[in-house]
Amino acid sequence: MPDAARTPCRTPAEGRDGVTNIPTWKFDLLRQTILDELATGECRWSDLTDKIRARLSAADLERIGKLGWHVVTVKLEMEVRGDIRRTTTGSPQILTLN
Repeated sequence: MPDAARTPCRTPAEGRDGVTNIPTWKFDLLRQTILDELATGECRWSDLTDKIRARLSAADLERIGKLGWHVVTVKLEMEVRGDIRRTTTGSPQILTLN
């Protein structure tokens, strides 16, 4: 059985050039859910995982596994791609669509 497609996820942090590969279906699902959430307005980073959890079905949550880790990974790649941006430089981190 061939391996499932994977999406490389990078980080916007300078000096960190590692790549984490996650299953593409997880990336696509979480990316779209983050975009849907941010379409309603800006969001504090500390609230994002809970808001994403509320938008996903129990079956999807079970299939994803560690939701917080995956949300961080997808969010960072979305920043690199320019899909979303941080509107603050300190704490709290506020996210918005780009």
